[in-house]
Amino acid sequence: MRRSLVLVALAATSMVALAFLIPLAIVTKKAAYDSAISEAEKQAAALTPALLITTKAPEIRQAIRSTRYGGQQRLAVHISTPAPNTYGTSHITAANLQDAQNLARASTLERPDGVAYLQPLATSANGIVIVEAFVPREQLTHGVIGTWWALAGVAVGLVAGSVFVADRLGARAVKATRTLAEGARRMGQGDLSVRVPVKGPPELKEVGQAFNAMAERVRHLLAAEREVVADLSHRLRTPLTALLLDADTLGRGPGADRVREAVQGLEREVDEIIKAARSGLEPGNTAVDVAGVVRDRLVFWSALADDQERPWTIRGADRPAHVPLARTNLTAALDALLGNVFRYTPEGTRFAVTLVHQADLVALVVEDAGPGIADVERALQRGASGGGSTGLGLDIARRAAESTGGSLRVDRGPLGGARVQLRLRRL
Repeated sequence: MRRSLVLVALAATSMVALAFLIPLAIVTKKAAYDSAISEAEKQAAALTPALLITTKAPEIRQAIRSTRYGGQQRLAVHISTPAPNTYGTSHITAANLQDAQNLARASTLERPDGVAYLQPLATSANGIVIVEAFVPREQLTHGVIGTWWALAGVAVGLVAGSVFVADRLGARAVKATRTLAEGARRMGQGDLSVRVPVKGPPELKEVGQAFNAMAERVRHLLAAEREVVADLSHRLRTPLTALLLDADTLGRGPGADRVREAVQGLEREVDEIIKAARSGLEPGNTAVDVAGVVRDRLVFWSALADDQERPWTIRGADRPAHVPLARTNLTAALDALLGNVFRYTPEGTRFAVTLVHQADLVALVVEDAGPGIADVERALQRGASGGGSTGLGLDIARRAAESTGGSLRVDRGPLGGARVQLRLRRL
C-alpha cells in the first residue's frame, strides 16, 4: 500500500508539473525572443534623429558607431536616393532589402544565423531609408536555458516533496496495518491478551477499536466456556465415584477388571478435560509416540474384541513415530475410531490397525470388514450422525490430525468395510 501511494503521488504530481512546465517553457522562450526584437527596435529607433537632420555619410557612420549595436557591427542604414548606398554592417541580401522597401513597414527577417529587424524611415533628403538591426541566434534565446533549468528544478522539487509526503502518510498507514495484522496473527496463535494501539488514519483507528473489542469479547467468551467445561466435567466426579464403588463390588474376573479399568480410564479423561479447560489456549511443547499409544489402546480394546470374537491385527507399531500432539488427544482420536468399529459393525467382524511410516508423516489406519460408511460427507460433519450418536467421533480424529498439519481421509478398504486414515505430521 505504501508503494502504491508513492506511485500515485509521483504520477499525479508529475502530470501536473508537466502541464504547467511545458507552457511555461514555451512562454519563456517567446518572451526572450520578444525581448531581443524589442531591443533591436530600440537600437534602430536611436538612429532616427540623425537620419532626419543629416545626409552626410561621415555623420551617419558616426551615429551608427555611437550605438551599442553599431559597435557590435549589427546595425546598418540602407539609403536609396540620390544613389543606393549602405552604411554599417548589413546581414541581408539585396532582394531582402527590396522586399522591405516595397513593404514600407517594420518587419523581421529570419536568417540562418539570426533575425534582422528592418525599420523603414521616410526622410526628405534620402527618401525611404531602411534601418537594419541584426539579432544573433544566441541572443534570441538568451537566458532561456537557465530559466528552463530553474523550472525543471522547481518541478522536481515539487514532485519529490509530494512523494515524500505520500511516503510518510503511507508509512503511517502501513505501520498501523502491520500492527493490526501482527495482533491478528498472535490472536490466531492463541494469545488472547493481545491488543493493538489505536492510531493511524481514522479508518484504521476504527478497525483497531473493533479488533480490541472483539479480542476482549473472545477472551471473555472462551474463559466462560472453559469454566463451563471444567464445571461440567467436575460434576461427573460424583457418578464416577459411584461407578468405582459399584465396580469394587463385582469381585474378581476378566469382566470386572475390564469394567474397573474402563471407569478408571474415564476418570483420567475427566481429569485431563478439567486441566485443559483450566489451562486455557496456551500452546504447549507436547509430543507423543503414535506406536506406543496404538499398542496401549489395543491392549484395552483387545479384551472386548476377544469377548465379541473379533479377529484383529496390528501392523507397523514396532517402530516409534513421534508427532506434535498431546497423548490424551491422540488416545481420544484412536478410541473414537475403534469405538465406531465396535459400535457400527456386527460382533465377529474383523478389524485391523496399521501404522504406515513415511518421511514426513505417519498414517494411522483403522479399517474393518463391516458394511462401511454409506454417506462419508455426512459422517465427517461435526454433530451429524445417522446412528443415534453425537456425531463427534470422526470430528475428534479430524481435529487431532489437522492440529499436526495432517488430515483425515475416509474410504473403503481392502477388508471391504470402512477405512479411516489419520495422517499425522512428524516432528
